[in-house]
Amino acid sequence: MLERAELVRSADPEQFNELVGQLNASIKAASDRQRQKLEYLKAYQLSFSGRFDLGIEAAKTLFENSTDIETKVQAGSLIVNSYAATRDFSEGLRYLNQMIGLVDEVGDPEIRHHAWAAAGSISNHVGQYEQGIRYADLMLADSPSARTSCFAGALRMEAFYNMGQLSGRETEVRTIIDECVGAGEPLFANYVRAYHARLMADRGDRNGAIVLLSQHLDEVEATKYPRVIGEVYATLAEAYLAAGDYEAADRFARGVMRHATAMASSAPLVTAHRVLYESALQRGNNAAALAHHINYFDANSAYLNEVKARALVYEQVLGETREKNQTIELLNRENQVLQLREEASALATRNTQLAIALLAVLLGTIAFWAWRTKRSQVKFQRLAETDALTGVSNRMDFSRRAEQALAYCSKDGEEVGLVMFDLDEFKSINDRFGHATGDWVLQEVAKVCSDICRKNDRFGRLGGEEFAFLLVGCDLPSSVALAQACRKRIAAIDTTSTGHAFAVTASFGVSGTRASGYDFLTLLSRADDALYQAKHAGRDRVRTHGLEADTTTVAAN
Repeated sequence: MLERAELVRSADPEQFNELVGQLNASIKAASDRQRQKLEYLKAYQLSFSGRFDLGIEAAKTLFENSTDIETKVQAGSLIVNSYAATRDFSEGLRYLNQMIGLVDEVGDPEIRHHAWAAAGSISNHVGQYEQGIRYADLMLADSPSARTSCFAGALRMEAFYNMGQLSGRETEVRTIIDECVGAGEPLFANYVRAYHARLMADRGDRNGAIVLLSQHLDEVEATKYPRVIGEVYATLAEAYLAAGDYEAADRFARGVMRHATAMASSAPLVTAHRVLYESALQRGNNAAALAHHINYFDANSAYLNEVKARALVYEQVLGETREKNQTIELLNRENQVLQLREEASALATRNTQLAIALLAVLLGTIAFWAWRTKRSQVKFQRLAETDALTGVSNRMDFSRRAEQALAYCSKDGEEVGLVMFDLDEFKSINDRFGHATGDWVLQEVAKVCSDICRKNDRFGRLGGEEFAFLLVGCDLPSSVALAQACRKRIAAIDTTSTGHAFAVTASFGVSGTRASGYDFLTLLSRADDALYQAKHAGRDRVRTHGLEADTTTVAAN
């Protein structure tokens, strides 16, 4: 009965709960090992039902006290998965480091696979996709069951999608879906179907993508799993938007948002807000479009910050692990030195000199590791402040530096200008030429705009295709001049190296402290208003907050 309960724990929750109840009723007749297995299943039951705090505590007790290595690894895997589900990735990674070293001692391949699955899942969560693929490949190379092959395949597709390497894998995607269906795992089958639908939409078969997902909507909703529902709904919303069915696009976008609490700072939520914004814009409802764009901007910023935070958590835990290992190594060396000192006191001068020499080696080692630790700290700080794609300041760092500069300039009344711009028709570039080309455009734009910055200027990527300058000592006309220079440089970008010929333009909004004061959010908001005026006036132009439109508008030429 224990084996049956483990087999159906995710595929048939109702039967699983019934079996756990029966096992609990017969606990008196169980051996110690069976009791520990039952405690694991009860902890799993708590986490699977959403009571993660209780599930984690029960699994921790089992992990620390279990004498059975297999049960210990199962408990560790459950802890890692539960912390990932509650987005406490730092604790999840710490327990992963404790658990993963025990896996080679496990004889049951299913338990090994479950541990590697937990490791692969949290690796994908924190952006370590190559590690996620490595753990999935370990599962596939270890004579996996159909259920294990299904989950390993889902991990691989998730990692390849997030690395932008899913294209060309449609046959593999179909195989994984068939494996998941055959294994009775509708949750993972539909999760991978969402990736299949994206591949179909990317090659222009949007109707096929819609049909594929629509056929399985009841099955998706029956999983009651927000992440899978969100991925499928977001994919359908994008497909309907591209097909011009705005009512259906809105319906599925709002379906994603009904699960917003369970998917905060997630890609499906960003997609939902973007679809609502673009749908309203296409239908000429500018007021609704503006409101949705603000929500989209906020959701996208929150998602990008979450991605960066997860990567930083991984680096921090990795640093902690290295530091812990280094400390153990240093303590071992210190113990060796103390032993040598005791021997040296008996062996007189020659041995004393030997101990001194070893102490010098120890001090040198400590100094070396201290230097490496400091260098790692500097690296983590730089990662937290830099946009990974373009190499310029991210929104958080740009905002912090801008607020500092404005506070300093306000003391002497020195004028400051803020220029904000947004690439025109950027989504169309992504849709027509692919995300790799879109990333190249963002990098080129960041490069040409960085080149015109002065020493004290601030330049950063606010998120998506939006960038901003903060120009210290610049009045409004000077800020407009820089915006025009930047606009022309962007329009002059040669895209032929991508294998495609297309125009790159941007719309600019400018604000200044003389009219708007030294509050950063006010300056940003007014520059954003001016940017929207530039968009509505035809794009590829500059508009300025506080001046008549015809004094600041320059059509593209």
